[in-house]
Amino acid sequence: MPGYTKRLGRELSDLKTNPAIGISVFQADDFRIWLIDIQVMDNNPLYVGKIFRLQFRFTPTYPIEAPEVQFIRSFGREIPMHPHIYSNGHICLDVLGSGWSPIQTVGSVSMSIQSMLAGNDRDERPPDDSRYVASAPISPKQTRFVYHDDNV
Repeated sequence: MPGYTKRLGRELSDLKTNPAIGISVFQADDFRIWLIDIQVMDNNPLYVGKIFRLQFRFTPTYPIEAPEVQFIRSFGREIPMHPHIYSNGHICLDVLGSGWSPIQTVGSVSMSIQSMLAGNDRDERPPDDSRYVASAPISPKQTRFVYHDDNV
């Protein structure tokens, strides 16, 4: 068993036996793609009663390199409105790129995104959403995001 699958096996076991509040494994049939549902657990009016779905894509370089993470649309799951989340589901968050550390896990990344949503009070997309989505690569990891707004 390659090292990354061993690590992901431990993470999956932990996510299932000790789930963080508002974070649950929807699907994790292999060590390539996982779907994780997250819910903002405070009373933020933007997200009350909504559940969002994250897709994690792993390569054999995990955890040395970050997984590809983005929101996906599916039945009953929309892309959340947030100034750092594009309408195609790509997320501008440093821990998914230059701020990645191998100590991060699927659970810690999910909690970071959950926290990012909980702290938001702006019902808007990034200012360059239309331009970005029109020319965005399929993988958000191919984008060099500029992290210029720490206030949301």
